[in-house]
Amino acid sequence: MKIIRSKEFTADKAWKAIDIANMQGITTRLHWTDQAYKWHVNDGEEVFVVLDGQVEMQYKEGSTIQTTQLNTGDIFFASVGTEHVATPLGEARILVVEKEGSV
Repeated sequence: MKIIRSKEFTADKAWKAIDIANMQGITTRLHWTDQAYKWHVNDGEEVFVVLDGQVEMQYKEGSTIQTTQLNTGDIFFASVGTEHVATPLGEARILVVEKEGSV
């Protein structure tokens, strides 16, 4: 059993994470960040939940870049092949559920 107080989690570098669970190759991790990630495509599907803060999410639909702002409680689902990048607006805590070893 684990109890994690997500609002208390900080890290010494952007996108550092606490591993919460690995369920048959699907990981659940809590990330802290104050900097943008990089454009990437995951190896599988990804569920991205903003637990604290705000995140600007950019993603490609064909050759068009779309942008949306995710607020606390919002969920972004990246299907297989969705190229995307997350940029926090200040500090953010994000729960990510994805295939183990994904980018």
